[in-house]
Amino acid sequence: MDKPPPERPQAAAAGNGLPGPEDSRRALLFMLEDLAAAHKQIDLAHQQWMAALDAVDDPIFLHDAEGRILRANRAYQRCAGVPFKAIIGQPYHHVFPKLDAPLPACADAMHGGSETMQEISVGGRGYRSRVFPVHDEQGVFLYSVHVLEDVTEHLQMAQAVQEVNDKLHAIMDNSQSLIYMADVEGRFQMVNRAFAQLFHMEPEQMLGQPREALMPKESAQQHRDNDLQIMRSGQPLTLEETNPQEDGLHTYLTVKFPLRKPDGSVYAVAGISSDITERKRHEAEILRVNRALRVVSAGNQALIHASEEQALLQQMCRTVVETGGYRMAWVGYLQDDIIKSVLPMAYSGFEESYLETVHITWADEEHGRGPTGRAARSGRTQIAQNIDTDPSLAPWRENALKHGYAASIALPLMDDGSKCFGVITMYDAAPDAFDAEEVKVLEELAGDLAFGIVTLRMRKAHQEHERRLQQNMLQTVRAISGIVEMRDPYTAGHQARVGELARAIGREMGLAEDTQHAIYLAGLVHDLGKIRIPAEILSKPGRLSELEYDLIKLHPQAGYDILKGVEFSWPIARMVLEHHERLDGSGYPQGLQGDDILPESRILCVADVLEAMASHRPYRPSLGIEAGLGELSRGRGSLYDAQVVDACLRLFREKAYVMPR
Repeated sequence: MDKPPPERPQAAAAGNGLPGPEDSRRALLFMLEDLAAAHKQIDLAHQQWMAALDAVDDPIFLHDAEGRILRANRAYQRCAGVPFKAIIGQPYHHVFPKLDAPLPACADAMHGGSETMQEISVGGRGYRSRVFPVHDEQGVFLYSVHVLEDVTEHLQMAQAVQEVNDKLHAIMDNSQSLIYMADVEGRFQMVNRAFAQLFHMEPEQMLGQPREALMPKESAQQHRDNDLQIMRSGQPLTLEETNPQEDGLHTYLTVKFPLRKPDGSVYAVAGISSDITERKRHEAEILRVNRALRVVSAGNQALIHASEEQALLQQMCRTVVETGGYRMAWVGYLQDDIIKSVLPMAYSGFEESYLETVHITWADEEHGRGPTGRAARSGRTQIAQNIDTDPSLAPWRENALKHGYAASIALPLMDDGSKCFGVITMYDAAPDAFDAEEVKVLEELAGDLAFGIVTLRMRKAHQEHERRLQQNMLQTVRAISGIVEMRDPYTAGHQARVGELARAIGREMGLAEDTQHAIYLAGLVHDLGKIRIPAEILSKPGRLSELEYDLIKLHPQAGYDILKGVEFSWPIARMVLEHHERLDGSGYPQGLQGDDILPESRILCVADVLEAMASHRPYRPSLGIEAGLGELSRGRGSLYDAQVVDACLRLFREKAYVMPR
């Protein structure tokens, strides 16, 4: 517990009842102590008061009626930038903020007796000046407490908000999108200029108006129902809405979202709508063009893999229907008969029996004036966008509508001489189905189809021509081969057997058929050069002299010289030249090595060695197949190509190949 204050001694009474000198001295001491304690409390209060002022970040000062500074906190001193001794007693408008005169708010506060406030700008910063007048008990003005609240950030924020608001309103008023806000009753609380112009009004005229006053009942109800859905769910919604306008029904893509109070309740719905009528029209056009492009792409695949004309026509019709989604397609060829009929060659789609019930001609008469007949005669694309109303479709209208055909397009098929030989006709289930871009793509399809047909016909003719050329070439080569065998009867059949064996080795190695055929032809004439060797040397029964053998070694070059002027499709002459070359360079006539020798020549070499050793010669009897295979095995990789030798060994030892007679 707190101790009680010491009790003051009572002054002793003198004999006459008056305090004595000692008593007076003590009383004076106590009075001085009380006064000191009071001053101490005042100083403490002053210090606490000033500490409280110094703790405030905003400048605070006291000034008298003339504006002279009586007190100031440290924040004020920092803003003034001078020591306290240079502040006290000075008119504040000479110190901070430096002005021509005291603020009018100071006089207003002093005379009005209440707080005043105004905003000022000093040194690029904003202050809210607040003045609090202080009066004594009799109402006499004593001084004013002046607070300069730094509101720079607040002002900057307010300015930024204002700039944002200005930009937002500028964006809204310059936006082509429709922007609005409607309350829970459906009345417009805010609209931008584009929205107001839709109703030929100014934005201010629409405020407070319900939708029902501006829109047709059905449209207004549709929008209202969407707003109520958002209010109930509290979730944004993206949807398409329609609005009738002077030029027809327009479609808008709208994003709607709820606006909430701090307690979470929805007080309004905001919406942003963009007119997508034109975009939807373009999307429909793009869809139509895309389906045509898909047809062209799939049709090109059919063209690439087509090997027969009728199959190509059928695949193309199927592609138009299954890939493009057209209702029916058919290809007709123009006939040079009396009635100029159009003969259906292929068709696909819904109710294909339609073609069996119609009569179409390319003559200039009633049944030839539809799209197909006109396309055939003119060589240009013909379109019927609405079969129900197109007078040229009268002969087929009832039947076409029964089958679900609403529009049709006929595209001519032109040959290289720009003559129409056929027409591809397509039908769609919707009227106005063929726009300009889609027509361009379909014309490309028709051009590709016509080119494919002409190409197949040319290819067929070329193949027949090629077959005849090959037959003639084979007969020619066999005739040349026969010339050698007439001069050298002991090697009769040698060239043919070498050719057959070489072809079999090539087949075993997996070579292409035309390469196999080329090796076979080279085998048939590989010894052609021997016609330049004297017959007595070719048929000599004994051992050849060195000079005679040198003459024999000239036959590859002689054969090459004879054949090099003949235009073969393959390097026949070079194979003949190299059939005695060896991998190690020990062969003749050029001493070629390794990869310098054609792969076909290496095959011919192996076949020639094996056949020669297995056959009888004037100077020796047959050595046999096994001797020949042994020679090839010993020379594998050094004299003869390893892969060729391996293939030859497989033929005889695994697949029981028999040398032809």
